[in-house]
Amino acid sequence: MKTNTAAADAGNLIMTGVLLMLLGDLLFALNDAMGKWLVASFAVGQVLVIRSVGAFIVLGPMILRQGPMALFRVEQKGLQFIRVLMATVDVALFYAAVAYLPLADVMTFYMAGPIYIAALSHFFLGEKIGWRRWLAVLIGFAGVVIALRPSTAMLSLPSLFGLAGSLAFALSLVMSRYLRSTSDTTLVTWQTIAALLTGIVLSIGHWQPATLIDWSGMLLLGIVASCAHLLITRSLKLAPASLLAPLQYTLLLWAIVLGYLFFNDIPDTQIIVGAAIIVVAGLFIFHRKNLKETVPVEAVPPDGH
Repeated sequence: MKTNTAAADAGNLIMTGVLLMLLGDLLFALNDAMGKWLVASFAVGQVLVIRSVGAFIVLGPMILRQGPMALFRVEQKGLQFIRVLMATVDVALFYAAVAYLPLADVMTFYMAGPIYIAALSHFFLGEKIGWRRWLAVLIGFAGVVIALRPSTAMLSLPSLFGLAGSLAFALSLVMSRYLRSTSDTTLVTWQTIAALLTGIVLSIGHWQPATLIDWSGMLLLGIVASCAHLLITRSLKLAPASLLAPLQYTLLLWAIVLGYLFFNDIPDTQIIVGAAIIVVAGLFIFHRKNLKETVPVEAVPPDGH
C-alpha cells in the first residue's frame, strides 16, 4: 500500500511539473509577444530598463530572503561574467529582431538552441556525441538555413540579430553547466542588473515619453518573465528534465498563435518547413541523449526573454 501511495505521489509531482513547465512556456510566449508590441513604439534600451525594474518586483523579496551579500559570494567570477554577458546579448538581440520580424520567425531561430548546445558541448565541455547526433545537428542547422531563407534576405540585419541572439542564448546555457551550484536568485539577479545597465546605455538619446499603459506594459514584461522563469525552475525540481525538455517546443506553437492573434502574422512555407526540421532534429538529440544518460537541467532553456 505504501509503495502504491509513493508511486501515486511521485506521479502527481511529475504531472505538476509538466503543468508548471507548460504554464511557464505560455508566460514566456506572452512575454515575447508583449516585447514585440513594445519595441514597435519604444527603443530596445528603454524597454530593457523598465523591464528590469519590473523584474525586481519579483526578485526583491527573493534577494532579501537569500541575503543581499549572497549575490557576491559566487563561484568562478569569470564564467559568471561571460554567462551574464551572453544572456544580456541574447535578450537585447531578441527584442531587436522581433521589432522587425514575425514572432514565429525569431522563435524558430531560438528553438535551435538545444542543437547549438549539443555541438558546443562537444567542443567546450568535452562531451562526446555519436555520429547520429552529429547528423541531427547538421540537419538542424539545415533547418536554420531554410528558415533564414537562402537569398539576399538571409543577410538582413534582423535575421542576423535573431541568429546571433540564439547563439548567445545557447552559450549562456553552456556556461550554466559550470555554475550549477549558484542559486537561481543570484544568476537571475546579475542577469537582470546587466540588462538594466545595458538598457540605460542603449536608451541614451532614444528615451521617449510614454503613457501609463505603456509604462505598465514594460513593468509587466519583467514580472511575467520572472514568473515564467520561477515556474520552469520549480518544474525542473518536480519532474525529470528529459521529460520536460521537449515541452519547450510548445513555445514555437504559442509564437505562431500569438503572432497571428496580435500581429496578424502568418508563417510562410519556408519558416514552417525550417521549424519542423529544427524540432525533429532537436527531439532526436534529446532522445539519443536519453539513451546514453539523463538529459541535464541545463539542456532546458531556463528563461525565454
